[in-house]
Amino acid sequence: MSIAIVTGCNGLIGSEISRQLLDQGLEVLGIDADLRAYFFGPECSTKSNTPKGKNFHLFEYDIRDDASLERFIFKEYSENIKYVFHTAAQPAHDYAVKEPLTDFDINARATVNLLHCAQKYAPESYFVHCSTSKVYGSNPNKLPFIDAQTRYDLEKTHPEYNGIREDFPISNATHSLFGCSKAAGDLYVQEYGRYFGLKTAVFRPGCLTGPQHKGTKLHGFLNYLIKCAKENIPYQIIGYEGKQVRDNIHAKDFAKALIMVTTKPQYGTVYNFGGGRHSNCSILEAVLYLEEKLGRQIKTTYEPTPRIGDHKWYIGNSEKFLNDYPDFKYLYNQYDILDEMIEMPL
Repeated sequence: MSIAIVTGCNGLIGSEISRQLLDQGLEVLGIDADLRAYFFGPECSTKSNTPKGKNFHLFEYDIRDDASLERFIFKEYSENIKYVFHTAAQPAHDYAVKEPLTDFDINARATVNLLHCAQKYAPESYFVHCSTSKVYGSNPNKLPFIDAQTRYDLEKTHPEYNGIREDFPISNATHSLFGCSKAAGDLYVQEYGRYFGLKTAVFRPGCLTGPQHKGTKLHGFLNYLIKCAKENIPYQIIGYEGKQVRDNIHAKDFAKALIMVTTKPQYGTVYNFGGGRHSNCSILEAVLYLEEKLGRQIKTTYEPTPRIGDHKWYIGNSEKFLNDYPDFKYLYNQYDILDEMIEMPL
């Protein structure tokens, strides 16, 4: 039976990838040490997301534990490993400032170790990496935005109107420490494809979301916003008057895309795949939509100083992926995503 390794298997994307792979009949080795509870508190534990099934095997290793990963997973299963889906990460700007060495160790160094193990023990495997739009740093903020009342946006005639493409510059910008560590891992995944011929693909999404997300103030804005709305907790808008735009992709859609990429060998390719123009909103638009659906005003507070390196507007251009994989079809847009999470129990 073909084996897939999924790091961060209890997280939003890792758990969904694991479930889809299990449905396809694969054996899944899941790696997860519940670090989200360490980063953001016990209420953000992802243990409740642990996939189920006789072909799922959970290894509660920290991805920084090089020796255990090599000995008990890569060396043990070696040639049977067909896929490595690397979704584990330290995901927050603010936490990276609090513990920069932890952030680097998880997002950069551990990624290199996983690549090294895959290249050494399973050189025919496919390594798919979940990166981030934050690798572009503040460069998207240099675009000529217009104020469209509830959002910032571009004129429809602007070359980037349909989203940021993969060749958008990452240099000469403020990235945040998180953006730096993720950029390092991102580049290493590309180079292992080009230098060593390992089949690798990098995805740089905007916002990943869905009902399984353990949203918190520092990460997972749509999920956390809905939690605040339901519990009547003030939601803090940070910077840009709440008009900052993000594309949003549901975990099921994103996981489907990450699995689909393995049907065509790639060697260091990059996809800015996410919600794109199909699914995006500003914070203010999300608040207004929730108020309409819930029939009441949502409490908000405002901090005018944006987070360092935060995007005023980010929509990824998904055309490259959709051209390479024309059979892909989105299941959700931003309204479907919000409606599903509104209906979910707290």
